[in-house]
Amino acid sequence: MTSVRQITQKKRDAWWTVLLVDPVATPLVRWTAVWTRFTPNQITWMALFLGLGAAACFAMGSWTWLLAGALLYHLSFVLDCMDGKLARLTGTGSVFGAWLDYVFDRIRVLACAVALMGGQYARTGEVVYIWLALAVVFLDMLRYIDALQIFKVRHEMRKQIKARAERAAAADNAIELAFMEDLLRDNPEADTELDDAQRRGARTGEVPRVAADATTPEAPDVAAGVPAQRAARSRADRSVVDLHREFRSRFPWYLRARSFLLRHRVRTHLVSGIEFQMAVFIVAPLFNAIIPVTIAAGALLLVFELAIIYKLQLSTRDFARTIADFDAQERQRLSREEQEGDDLSPEQASAAARAQEEAGSR
Repeated sequence: MTSVRQITQKKRDAWWTVLLVDPVATPLVRWTAVWTRFTPNQITWMALFLGLGAAACFAMGSWTWLLAGALLYHLSFVLDCMDGKLARLTGTGSVFGAWLDYVFDRIRVLACAVALMGGQYARTGEVVYIWLALAVVFLDMLRYIDALQIFKVRHEMRKQIKARAERAAAADNAIELAFMEDLLRDNPEADTELDDAQRRGARTGEVPRVAADATTPEAPDVAAGVPAQRAARSRADRSVVDLHREFRSRFPWYLRARSFLLRHRVRTHLVSGIEFQMAVFIVAPLFNAIIPVTIAAGALLLVFELAIIYKLQLSTRDFARTIADFDAQERQRLSREEQEGDDLSPEQASAAARAQEEAGSR
């Protein structure tokens, strides 16, 4: 079971999954892999059918049916977690399976939201349930659009930084590059160690370094040449691009809270789409408190999504400063080359120019 947990469980996950799903899903995944021939896609289909069954129960409106719907929804979510775990354990994951899982999740949320609020509207005649149905669908859509766009922005920032690094490498100014977010996957304390090293360096003049686990593999996003802080990782020194420095400087308590949560595999995004769904489709029906629980869960989801957007805004400032560092380094390099060119004889300058032209043509 220890090996199964290491393979199937994520290093960081939603607290609902860590506390209430993984203890059940992980042994079931092991049993499924050993004793059945179920594929991850088949489990994804079963999760959808259970989710639609939960929607049918919600549509009935009475509290007894709400309890049944909440139970079916939780079982559906357990299966929804199992398909990915089974794919990782057996090596049978596929791009189509990921698409199927994503689409079926959206169908399940849409069906359950309409059924839950529609059932309560039919039972009570209160129009507020219609608005709540729209709110649940809107918030579920918003968080996925937000996540997708944030991913695109971060990807574009990394792409531009790598392009600048490649230009620096072409100018024989190569420094191995790594992104802090990649280092954090292997060493969750990497940014804390770097901040401590920078404070020590400010006092002593030492070069800031952050230790990493020597047994961890090299990060995939490695290029060359970036004028940022240095970090010792594995056997080589790297220059680390950290696009969350301003956020950490404004909220120093965040690192302590994150470290505490990560020791329990819980991510800092405490109210994400998972917790929102569980509140609306499990907690609210269990306590027969659809209106207050849905409103509270929606408000908390918005707060955390706005926090992520604010964190992205601060990251773009770190990105702008990093690009400015590249530009300053490039200007310094060109200035040195001009000074060196002034010191060369006409024959040496002509030879250097021809060498640069040949290097450019290659």
